[in-house]
Amino acid sequence: MSSTLSPTDFDSLEIQGQYSDINNRWDLPDTDWDNDSSSARLFERSRIKALADEREAVQKKTFTKWVNSHLARVTCRVGDLYSDLRDGRNLLRLLEVLSGETLPKPTKGRMRIHCLENVDKALQFLKEQKVHLENMGSHDIVDGNHRLTLGLVWTIILRFQIQDISVETEDNKEKKSAKDALLLWCQMKTAGYPNVNVHNFTTSWRDGLAFNAIVHKHRPDLLDFESLKKCNAHYNLQNAFNLAEKELGLTKLLDPEDVNVDQPDEKSIITYVATYYHYFSKMKALAVEGKRIGKVLDHAMEAERLVEKYESLASELLQWIEQTIVTLNDRQLANSLSGVQNQLQSFNSYRTVEKPPKFTEKGNLEVLLFTVQSKLRANNQKVYTPREGRLISDINKAWERLEKAEHERELALRTELIRQEKLEQLAARFDRKAAMRETWLSENQRLVSQDNFGLELAAVEAAVRKHEAIETDIVAYSGRVQAVDAVAAELAAERYHDIKRIAARQHNVARLWGFLRQMVAARRERLLVNLELQKVFQDLLYLMDWMEEMKGRLQSPDLGKHLAGVEDLLQLHELVEADIAVQAERVRAVSASALRFRDPGTEYKPCDPQLVSERVATLERSYEALCELAAARRARLEESRRLWRFLWEVGEAEAWVREQQHLLASAESGRDLTGVLRLLNKHTALRGEMSGRLGPLKLTLEQGQQLVAEGHPGAGQAAARAAELQAQWERLEALAEERAQRLAQAASLYQFQADANDMEAWLVDALRLVSSPELGHDEFSTQALARQHRALEEEIRGHRPTLDALKEQSSALPPALGRAPEVQGRVPALERHYEELQARAGERARALEAALALYTMLSEAGACGLWVEEKEQWLNGLTLPERLEDLEVVQQR
Repeated sequence: MSSTLSPTDFDSLEIQGQYSDINNRWDLPDTDWDNDSSSARLFERSRIKALADEREAVQKKTFTKWVNSHLARVTCRVGDLYSDLRDGRNLLRLLEVLSGETLPKPTKGRMRIHCLENVDKALQFLKEQKVHLENMGSHDIVDGNHRLTLGLVWTIILRFQIQDISVETEDNKEKKSAKDALLLWCQMKTAGYPNVNVHNFTTSWRDGLAFNAIVHKHRPDLLDFESLKKCNAHYNLQNAFNLAEKELGLTKLLDPEDVNVDQPDEKSIITYVATYYHYFSKMKALAVEGKRIGKVLDHAMEAERLVEKYESLASELLQWIEQTIVTLNDRQLANSLSGVQNQLQSFNSYRTVEKPPKFTEKGNLEVLLFTVQSKLRANNQKVYTPREGRLISDINKAWERLEKAEHERELALRTELIRQEKLEQLAARFDRKAAMRETWLSENQRLVSQDNFGLELAAVEAAVRKHEAIETDIVAYSGRVQAVDAVAAELAAERYHDIKRIAARQHNVARLWGFLRQMVAARRERLLVNLELQKVFQDLLYLMDWMEEMKGRLQSPDLGKHLAGVEDLLQLHELVEADIAVQAERVRAVSASALRFRDPGTEYKPCDPQLVSERVATLERSYEALCELAAARRARLEESRRLWRFLWEVGEAEAWVREQQHLLASAESGRDLTGVLRLLNKHTALRGEMSGRLGPLKLTLEQGQQLVAEGHPGAGQAAARAAELQAQWERLEALAEERAQRLAQAASLYQFQADANDMEAWLVDALRLVSSPELGHDEFSTQALARQHRALEEEIRGHRPTLDALKEQSSALPPALGRAPEVQGRVPALERHYEELQARAGERARALEAALALYTMLSEAGACGLWVEEKEQWLNGLTLPERLEDLEVVQQR
């Protein structure tokens, strides 16, 4: 069961009753006392007064330590609880630390009204926290009322330290106050300890055993409870307090002599015991959280163990798969039927004995991975994913490769069996084919050995056609010879055991086939010599006719009437020259082909060598003359192109110059500083473009001068166009210089106007500031305004050089712009505004000094009045002593 304190459990009536009990006894009328002697009543009153003072001193010490333990978080502390809470500052800091909220900032100042305002802020915050304060005002705390100051601190302790105390019990019917809940907690923690009986917050704690029992209940490692004696109360208390401060970090709010008395102060003990409750409650929550974390770590370690098991099994399975694949991929099979059969039997044993257990292991791996991932999801942990190469998909892929290798191994073994059976059939087939080829080759050698193709061209052509038919027949038969080679090669490739006999017979067939091909080639060579000679004579006739046609084209007088026309003629001429170059290769080829007939160097001569030499010499002379005509026409076309290119470049340059002259003649100079700067950038770009075009322009003019110097047929036209272009360029440069000056002047004017506008805007703002009637409402605000005004005066002096610079700018403008209305009167107007600003700044400085002097005098007068009032109170409360010595001491004071 959880029992908590409501705000009404410790209301103001209880507080006022507890703290006013003793004082009320002082206010009883004399009739309420017994009719004893006057001395008895005086003794009773003095005894009650002494007990009240003793209890108040203990509470003050305890509450002071409690306040300092919380103010230490903000590096602050109080020395005297009554005096250090009077200004309200420490009270506001304490409430901020306890509540965790931001309270209003304290009012500056040390006067009584400032202290009252700060204490009111603290009391208002407590009312907002549902804390009822009755018969307590801010003046009570500011005046240092001991009873109400302690009552206020006790109210704060109840609200922020004790109200939230709760205790878990078996039933949920009885609702306890926070004080009862704290008492119940102490009873539960000290139950079973000898000589410990906690039934209140006063005498139950005198011997110190209850404090030690609470510490031992939660931290038995810190002390030996059985060694403590009930009679040694001071030691027990000192031991518990020191352990709590040193080992637990709890502030030592009480001393042994505060508790080991006849009637200990209840509030002080409740305050100190509450610190034990909060500390051990927090320690219990941390222990529960630690158990939860340990359980999570156990689950994580179990999952990690399963992960390691999965990684190990997966690695072993993958290693076996890879090794088995290497074994299955081995293709070193036996070269005999019996050997292949033995290998096939071993393979079947692998499939039925070794492979099935590994397949079962692969399925177990999938189940293990599913188990790991399920545990991790149940613990809200990141799901485990095997690293690359250990995934289930990777194992399945490896298994697929294993089955593929297994299938390929079986195919290889069965293929080898079939191959061995076919080898014998293939050897018998080779013997039959070889016998047939040897008979056919012998008969054809006898046929091609006859040389009877005649001496005339027609007879040679007929002999060539007949020879081609023989060659066609032989070529067609080559496939049959190759079939013999193929069968032998196949037997050799298949490692047939009688391959030596097969190779010998294959060599004999190849020898007969090679001899027949040599004989056919020799006969074809003689036929081709005659055929090549006839082709040479035909090529000579074709080339002579082509050269006559090209001479007529190269002697044309047309040289073009403009640049495009000349370019077209040059392109056509290049085609002609390319054709001539191509024919040059053909002429050389014909000459080279005829060389073997002019000096054959062999016994076979198809015609007279002298006839061939004469025809070749005539062809070479005609080709040289054609090349000279082509070179002469190219020279004439190049000269024509130089002239027309010069005229075209001059025309392009003149068009660009005219376009830029039109742009530079524009009177636009921009409407503001941004516009003129943009135009200046464009003008700079134009000047850069002009600089870039100046080089090509000079080259063009130099080309014209070169045409004139060489006496070109168009030299007069070239000289006139060059002079005209030179004049237009000079005009363009003059226009560019003029526009640059106009834009520079416009930029100076707009810059002056922009700077003047900025200065005028600043003057208006500064005049508004120095014209402000605000002089502050006290000494501190007036000092702040004075500092701001001094900074403004410094800024005013700093703008003097800017105003002088504006004068220099206006004087630097051209006379025409300087006489403009927006320029001529602008600087004097700014000078007048600046002088007015200086004057008003001086007036405001004097006003602030006077206000500051007034507020300073008022502050000093107030302080003096407080001092006089304090001395007057002291004099009024002074009692004249009866002895002379005491009177002299008072007189010296």
